[in-house]
Amino acid sequence: MDYAIEMLHITKEFPGIKANDDITLQVKQGEIHALLGENGAGKSTLMSILFGLYQPDIGTIKIHGQEVKINDPNDANKYKIGMVHQHFKLVHNFTVLENIILGIEETGFAGKIKRAGARKKVMELSEKYHLNVDPDAKIEDITVGMQQRVEILKMLFRDNEILIFDEPTAVLTPQEIDELMHIMKDLIKEGKSIIFITHKLNEIKAVADRCTIIRKGKYVDTVNVADVSKEQLSELMVGHKVNFIVDKAPAQPGDTVLHVEHLTYQPKGANKPLLNDVSFDVRRGEIVCIAGIDGNGQSELVYNISGIENPTSGKITLNGKDITHDSIRHRNDDGLAVIPEDRHKHGLVLDYNVAENMILKSYYKPEYQSHGFLKFDEMYKNADHLIEEYDVRSGEGAKSSARGMSGGNQQKAIVAREIESGSDLLIAVQPTRGLDVGAIEFIHKQIVKHRDNNKAVLLVSLELDEVMTVSDRILVMYEGEIVGDLDPKQTNVKELGLYMAGSKRGAGYEK
Repeated sequence: MDYAIEMLHITKEFPGIKANDDITLQVKQGEIHALLGENGAGKSTLMSILFGLYQPDIGTIKIHGQEVKINDPNDANKYKIGMVHQHFKLVHNFTVLENIILGIEETGFAGKIKRAGARKKVMELSEKYHLNVDPDAKIEDITVGMQQRVEILKMLFRDNEILIFDEPTAVLTPQEIDELMHIMKDLIKEGKSIIFITHKLNEIKAVADRCTIIRKGKYVDTVNVADVSKEQLSELMVGHKVNFIVDKAPAQPGDTVLHVEHLTYQPKGANKPLLNDVSFDVRRGEIVCIAGIDGNGQSELVYNISGIENPTSGKITLNGKDITHDSIRHRNDDGLAVIPEDRHKHGLVLDYNVAENMILKSYYKPEYQSHGFLKFDEMYKNADHLIEEYDVRSGEGAKSSARGMSGGNQQKAIVAREIESGSDLLIAVQPTRGLDVGAIEFIHKQIVKHRDNNKAVLLVSLELDEVMTVSDRILVMYEGEIVGDLDPKQTNVKELGLYMAGSKRGAGYEK
């Protein structure tokens, strides 16, 4: 059998955790091979070993049957291995072209970079694989989906033959995911081999030929994707049956908790409002979901309600109190909790440990401080309780640095802190982004439980399955306006798509 890559009996240990425990992965030439596992199962560690970022404690790597030693990413490139990381490795104030050639620039007289040849090759690759990127655009000015295409072009520009995609769809819209799947299939036709790390079962079924499953750092099985169901894959991944249906009783809406009235937001320099005359209510005992294609004002709405931005006009009321111009801390103290869209930017202090992150919003309260000094015993007791309750996995428990945790476990830590703050209104923005099916099932249960405790939930999601199954009411946003108020029981994904695309408006929302 001609394997492009063989990782045999790989073991890698970090302080307090065996990330990889005797894992074998064999990828055939010209296949899309999925690597499936829960958050923290050891997928990214295994790929970081293949890319030369880590060295295995035990085990060997073979490329086309030849044993190799990969000491660093330059060695990986030498062996034609490329990687698109979960969190992109791009320089934001460089152009697309500068990022693609970074590290392998051709220089001429007096060290001047030769761009013409590189530009020609980038344009040819971009056209060949339908990537359509502008080589002169700055990274900070392009969408996340476009940034990912730049990462793919970086690999193609280096003539990589073995391509690793680490959670490539975690930050993409449904349309961008479809485009990425086409690109992956085109790459395989060219004879390249792809390792596709994911925990989205639909995507594995759509593009992968074979799938290797790992659980808690150990090898479980390698299967032909065509021969197994989504349910079988999820059971192999988490070790027990997973319920894909969100189990919840009908909503029992009570008093209004959040009242948003004629909210308009137009930042300086913008030629039109990003939020235009938005009004809605969220009541106790209901989950209201804001649905829409990414970039239609959802982020700005959350920033205005949570206090990161201030509206141009309009009013925000929480439990009958006007909070339109209150500070973020006052809003939190008045009963607001937020699971933010960007966990690194707004959710965690990455260099703090888990216990410190768990009290970011309450460290100044009497239970955690006395005469200006933190009560460390209370802080660690709180963290240990939340870690157990929400199954947050990390090497050293409450003392682990947030930076060293997997993305999914970082997310679980934030969800634990926000839900357990006992707030009257929980705003959950993409709460299950980047999570595996087991963790998604758990978080959905927590959100429903919060609602059933007579609290209000405002969910913002791009995942249509989540929108349809978790919410009691759906508000669709398009170009900064609410264009529909739908009952998930009375609508379907097709109709929802028409509202999201702006080609349909509900009664009372007509222009």
